[in-house]
Amino acid sequence: GGCRHHCCPGRNNACWATSAHRARCYCDSYCERTGDCCQDYQAACRHAAVGCTVGPWGPWSSCSSPCGVGSKDRSRQVTVPPRHGGEPCPDLKQRRGCLGDDPACGAAK
Repeated sequence: GGCRHHCCPGRNNACWATSAHRARCYCDSYCERTGDCCQDYQAACRHAAVGCTVGPWGPWSSCSSPCGVGSKDRSRQVTVPPRHGGEPCPDLKQRRGCLGDDPACGAAK
């Protein structure tokens, strides 16, 4: 039994093997969070794992509303995608609130 030839990325309930104790154990990368990995998971699956790498955040966009409440966005790109059950990518987009302050807004107030 064990994970040899059974490694899967992400969460996959079909990715399991029989442990030395004749119980079901898992070989998907999610098993590290749930604690039900096969005994040989680290040796069989994590050696080839490549975690996601992302680039720096880009600049914030301008406020979506020239006058009043709006939002700004920024993003970043994946430079190395995760492989073989490596760490998944973090958020690639962020949004925050803003208050438009276009000079023309003064007349509207």
